[in-house]
Amino acid sequence: MYDVKPNLILGFHGCDRQVRDRFLLNPNEYQISQEPFDWLGHGLYFWENNYERAFQWAEEKKKKGRIQEPSVIGAVLFLGHCCDLLEQKYIRLLTSYHAICRETYKDLNKQLPQNKDLHTDPFNNKLLRYLDCTIIEFMHAELSAQIKSDVAEKGHTTYKIFDSTRGAFIEGGPAFEGAGIHEKTHLQICIRNPNCIKGFFLPRKEIDFAPWKENTTIMSPAA
Repeated sequence: MYDVKPNLILGFHGCDRQVRDRFLLNPNEYQISQEPFDWLGHGLYFWENNYERAFQWAEEKKKKGRIQEPSVIGAVLFLGHCCDLLEQKYIRLLTSYHAICRETYKDLNKQLPQNKDLHTDPFNNKLLRYLDCTIIEFMHAELSAQIKSDVAEKGHTTYKIFDSTRGAFIEGGPAFEGAGIHEKTHLQICIRNPNCIKGFFLPRKEIDFAPWKENTTIMSPAA
């Protein structure tokens, strides 16, 4: 009953400036992430309402030589049928698919991938989420297979594929000594269904409103 997220939200995607401009000029042409360690599975990633974290991520990529000019593209998002991992229902759902996936790997005599630390991460945040990505993608694949099976056999199904995935992540070191708050904690969104992206925009710079108002001439309507 409450599975569909009804509101539009803002997301920010860190990238190279050239990539940002391609989003603006060709909004229907973009590549999704399909890395085996994607935190929320495969799709197009956004930091929820968090321009600063998106830009910080892009700056970190520049230091690694993967981006030339750090930039950020904004997007208006509708999450639709969302696998929201801030909700107990979907955490339990993903846990159930982990059990199925684990047995599947066992039957195949294979080891499940594991989340791993990056040697450059001093906080051991398990930045390479191989296990999480495997389970999430397994869930999506199983749901799709069940839908196809139901439609073929019965002509209808009660299952739904997910349009998006959302999660909260505690990342980085403590914000201050002894803190339980961490400096890179964020909400992340993975868009799977392109129709959830209602449009891209170039983020504006915030102005100091009070002096701007004093120095701006407001034209009165003609009498």
